[in-house]
Amino acid sequence: MAEGHRQRLRDRFLKYGIDSFTDEEIIEMLLALGTPRKDCKEPARAAYKKFGSLARVLEADTKGLSAIKGIGPNNVFALKFIHEVARRFLKQRLEEKTRIGCAKDVVDYLCHWLSFKDREYFAAIFLDTANGVIAVDELFSGTADSSVVYPREVLRQALLKNATGLILVHNHPSGSITPSKADKGLTNTLLRACEMVGIRLLDHIIVAGPSSYFSFSESGLLATMKRTLKKG
Repeated sequence: MAEGHRQRLRDRFLKYGIDSFTDEEIIEMLLALGTPRKDCKEPARAAYKKFGSLARVLEADTKGLSAIKGIGPNNVFALKFIHEVARRFLKQRLEEKTRIGCAKDVVDYLCHWLSFKDREYFAAIFLDTANGVIAVDELFSGTADSSVVYPREVLRQALLKNATGLILVHNHPSGSITPSKADKGLTNTLLRACEMVGIRLLDHIIVAGPSSYFSFSESGLLATMKRTLKKG
């Protein structure tokens, strides 16, 4: 019975694609990768009920997943493995872009990576003269509401990579996309430091949810800071 149900899901996917699936059905199929002979419908339903979405199930820790009846080590492995495959895919797709033109060019990867983290992470995207991606590196991590960032280390990494452009990235676990006073101060400090060594600061992006972000560039805030810097 379980195999017949699963085959129907496979056939539906091949005919209509992933958009024909609910989050629960996707979770069920992923769990089945770990235990192909076991009915995974109820564990999938329980996981969805506990965490609230496919994304949150994929981001859940091993302990939280294992506490659900019917989800064992093999199922957890399948979920975590597919999540990391997706992250690597998005990162490589980003790194293969010939040019980064705006925040939307990098947001898919950033939201997948940072949306559901329970503490702040600070990263940088290092760019060449044509705005092609040289590297995407996590530099610092902190608590649920702050991270300590060392501008000197950010610049050191940029110079080591021969980067001429830089995009700053961090997440807000609180879910708010509003930049804090500290966020603005850090951006201003790094803008001044970048100007001194000939590196273009192109943006500072705050990620706060699956499709929720704030861009200092798109908002005009970065341009205002640059004008103020020139006047000063």
